Amino acid sequence: MLSSDIDTMSKIMKGKIYLIPVPLGENVNHTIPTYVIEILHKLDYFIAERAKTARRFIKTTTPERPISVLNMVEINKFTDEADLPSFIQPALDGHDIGVISEAGCPGVADPGAAIVQLAHKNDLEVIPLVGPSSILMALMASGMNGQNFAFNGYLSPKKNELAAELKQLEAHSKRLKQTQIFMETPYRNNAILETALKALSNGTNFGFAVDITLPSQEIKVKKISEWKKTGFPDLHKRLAIFLLY
Repeated sequence: MLSSDIDTMSKIMKGKIYLIPVPLGENVNHTIPTYVIEILHKLDYFIAERAKTARRFIKTTTPERPISVLNMVEINKFTDEADLPSFIQPALDGHDIGVISEAGCPGVADPGAAIVQLAHKNDLEVIPLVGPSSILMALMASGMNGQNFAFNGYLSPKKNELAAELKQLEAHSKRLKQTQIFMETPYRNNAILETALKALSNGTNFGFAVDITLPSQEIKVKKISEWKKTGFPDLHKRLAIFLLY
């Protein structure tokens, strides 16, 4: 038997890592394709950002088996890196594993990325499944440059540093013709808006996308000069993505 045949057999015997998107809010399973639910119902092992949320999501898909029989471990900022190899051991033993984020797509602004990295190191097949991504959906609806963009995660919670970071993103956007995307903890959304009005130039396009896919969804983009005239809506404690260009 050729070594290439042995490698192929070894890979076939291993389980797969499925990246399973979840809704961006409650009771919006219409955003998850049927084939994703079918794969979800076949899995026995899961790695979730928060087990309670993952179980609640799985329950809404009406699986035939009870949730209690599922094997689930959590990966978050408190997870010891030394524990990660044990998380993918079921796949090395031939079982498929589902990775579930708290909301949206796992691996994107999400601790599940560490599992994906480990999967590649162990020659495990990684299969991303279709579902909602607040970052891409916000970009789609912004009208800003979708050919060249950067996601910057969270900015500083300190006002002076936040203002400096916004100005830096604005400079990057102007120099590179690149849409800058970032997010914030919901209770600091209004601080982002207030600081943006003071820090950014009048000609800069600034927008937000809140509660994407939910009945309360709101997506607005205007130049800073226009926002100064109209003012911003209250975004306190709403799930938001921000963009500037």
